Amino acid sequence: MLLELADWLKGLDRAFALFGYITFRAILSALTALMLSLLLGPRVIGQLRRLKGGQGQPIRSDGPQSHLSKAGTPTMGGALILLAVTLSTLLWADLSNRFIWVVLGVLLSFGAIGWLDDWRKVVRRDPKGLPARHKYFLQSVFGAGAAVALFMTAESAVETTLFIPVFKDVAIPLGAMFIVVGYFWIVGFSNAVNLTDGLDGLAIMPCVLVAGAMGIFAYASGHAVFADYLQIPAVPGAGELTIICAAIAGAGLGFLWFNTYPAQVFMGDIGALALGAALGAIAVIVRQELVLVIMGGIFVIETLSVMLQVASFKLTGRRIFRMAPIHHHFELKGWPEPRVIVRFWIITVVLVLIGLATLKVR
Repeated sequence: MLLELADWLKGLDRAFALFGYITFRAILSALTALMLSLLLGPRVIGQLRRLKGGQGQPIRSDGPQSHLSKAGTPTMGGALILLAVTLSTLLWADLSNRFIWVVLGVLLSFGAIGWLDDWRKVVRRDPKGLPARHKYFLQSVFGAGAAVALFMTAESAVETTLFIPVFKDVAIPLGAMFIVVGYFWIVGFSNAVNLTDGLDGLAIMPCVLVAGAMGIFAYASGHAVFADYLQIPAVPGAGELTIICAAIAGAGLGFLWFNTYPAQVFMGDIGALALGAALGAIAVIVRQELVLVIMGGIFVIETLSVMLQVASFKLTGRRIFRMAPIHHHFELKGWPEPRVIVRFWIITVVLVLIGLATLKVR
């Protein structure tokens, strides 16, 4: 929106040409989203606290006993993140870019699914929320829709080819299988982030870190010279996704101000499902699906812990972990909640650095 205004104004003063640089607009996007989150946060939290008499999200009776004290904490705080990301992106991104609209569509559609799930939990006082089969059906519709849209609008074979990190000469043309890969990454990471969102600030900080790193990949992929030098897939137009990645990072930091231990508000499915799906969609667009698996390793580990727990119990009648997802296992071992959170953040920092290192490792 403001990019078009700046294009007109630079005819009056060359200083406005600065807005044509993606890096400059990415900084403004992050700062705008951060300020929106901080300014609107108290009002949004107040509204959420009044929802259904301030009862907040129901707390699982079978979870760690330390969580019972969190009863009454308002949820659906992810709405603040979506609002800040959407407004910031609309202000600073090139709205003629098709990738921006695909990612925004994924963000908001999965946010709507999360809102429906959270609404049932808060208003109907149903801890299970939206039935799993209904939730997965809706995720599948929107996830597959986004994958099909990217496949149908692909302008080169690069956009539908799978690239292997480190082995930069290995490229696997996917053809129509691209739709399957895109679908699983969008839906899979949506659920993975949702499973991770079980402690105060546990999920949002890894989202911030991964979004920031994905922004670097998006910028490099959209820059022909950098993409050629780094030997990564060049995807014209992908650089504009740096704006939305920066917005996610800024909005996430603003939300963390209120979500840090002890949380004033929970993100809820409205935020977790949306952020995970958006990160998955960005990775698919910039052709860095496997790098996302590395950088988002915490999300992957949390998901695998649930899968292993369920499989083990069904096959042997025994549980591998004291409780899944795995962050609850460490809580039940006696780790204080802040220790679990910060150590998972540290692991994410390391994994993000490893992911970024694949830009240079050949």
